[in-house]
Amino acid sequence: MQTGTLITLALYFILMLAIGLFAWKRSTDTSEGYLLAGRNLSPGVAALSAGASDMSGWLLLGLPGALFAAGLVEAWIGIGLFLGAVANWFIVAPRLRRQTEDLGNALTIPEFLANRFPDKAVVLRVVSAIVIVAFFTVYTAAGLVGGGKLFETAFVALLPGIGMSDYMLGIWITAGVVLAYTMVGGFLAVSLTDFVQGCIMVVALVLMPLVVMFGEGGSGGASLAEVPVEGFLSLTQGLTALGFISAVTWGLGYFGQPHIIVRFMAVRSVEDVPAARNIGLIWMAVALAGSLGVGLAGRAYANRNGLVVDDPETIFIVLSELLFHPLVTGFLLAALLAAIMSTISSQLLVSSSSLTEDFYRLFLRKHASEREAVNVGRICVALVALAAIVIAADPDSEVLGLVANAWAGFGAAFGPLILLALTWDRMTGAGAVAGLVVGAGTVALWIALGFNADFIGGQGLYEIVPGFIASWLAIVLVSRATQPQSASGNLERA
Repeated sequence: MQTGTLITLALYFILMLAIGLFAWKRSTDTSEGYLLAGRNLSPGVAALSAGASDMSGWLLLGLPGALFAAGLVEAWIGIGLFLGAVANWFIVAPRLRRQTEDLGNALTIPEFLANRFPDKAVVLRVVSAIVIVAFFTVYTAAGLVGGGKLFETAFVALLPGIGMSDYMLGIWITAGVVLAYTMVGGFLAVSLTDFVQGCIMVVALVLMPLVVMFGEGGSGGASLAEVPVEGFLSLTQGLTALGFISAVTWGLGYFGQPHIIVRFMAVRSVEDVPAARNIGLIWMAVALAGSLGVGLAGRAYANRNGLVVDDPETIFIVLSELLFHPLVTGFLLAALLAAIMSTISSQLLVSSSSLTEDFYRLFLRKHASEREAVNVGRICVALVALAAIVIAADPDSEVLGLVANAWAGFGAAFGPLILLALTWDRMTGAGAVAGLVVGAGTVALWIALGFNADFIGGQGLYEIVPGFIASWLAIVLVSRATQPQSASGNLERA
């Protein structure tokens, strides 16, 4: 690792910590400030914060790796995600922004659900908080795996003699920097760092495939046709019905991702949502296109130049070191860290908010002061991070696999629940509890039985599909069988 790369990365870390200190001065005196930045995010910050916290390390590791190995057919995941994001911004964002403020100024998703269905308030807050903390610990671990792979691949023997593998060193450094600015600056720090990280990510994802294809050794687009994989540039090569459904239904997960939809709660006003939506969707389209380009162009470059890549998920790192000046390499690796850190920080804060607001303040200290609640939130951030480090300690973990499990868990547990809570006035508290439990339970059972890998003797079916359907049915059937709540007739349908 050359000095120029380390200097660039050091500057990136310093910038993230500086933003954390800035946010600490601005918005950490109250729970609303620490957990939602006072509901005062501008459209641009809210949009890029939602995008960057969504597009974790899988955008620069998992998705390019999948395309590198199998070809364009893996692009269906990206297509499904984009369609899901469009629906999320149009259906969920304006309604959630208005209703969370109107129904008791809820600071967390569990608190919103409790206010929406007061007869099941306690059980909804507890069960939803358990689901959030459990799945986010796995999701955070996926991000730390990405950080470990970065250091293992790029920073070989960075600090020899310390008695720790480069993989574990990467995990600890990644976690340490994220913990520093998240614990200090709260939601505002997370959102502002997300904004900066989103800008870095999209520049890197535009730059990388262009240099790989048209720089020395790339031979433009012609080399794509030389890849010795049948149907490498086909969207349908080897695609089965179950494979197609499993790929495009990733988009269903958006409706239930607390770390993404909490940005809708924090945007400055409902009137700012359309501007945030346009910025966010344009950013996402460019980022996904760049990610697909890295995987396809990387495979073409590797084939043309006899480059051996042992782990496809590290193709972005390999090309960063091989093709660019050390200072630019540092910027590209900072983009990868940005993708990883932006998501980890969001997940840690949402998990912390659930532990603080939906456990500590609900059961242990109902009258805790604002300062006490903020400090407890900081402790919870550290505890969740430590649990994620334990899970991520296995160097054989795959980023995309861990993300897929957690994404499905949230999508099935909270997706139908959030959609129907915002749009269906006959939904009841009992239906909400049923949907939450059935959705999360179906995903866990599907994974445990191995049906996501082998279903009815053939290709597996992504666990979000049965989980989402089962949750939706549970909500509708139980709600129709129970008495509607008096509070459920005031929904915003616009």
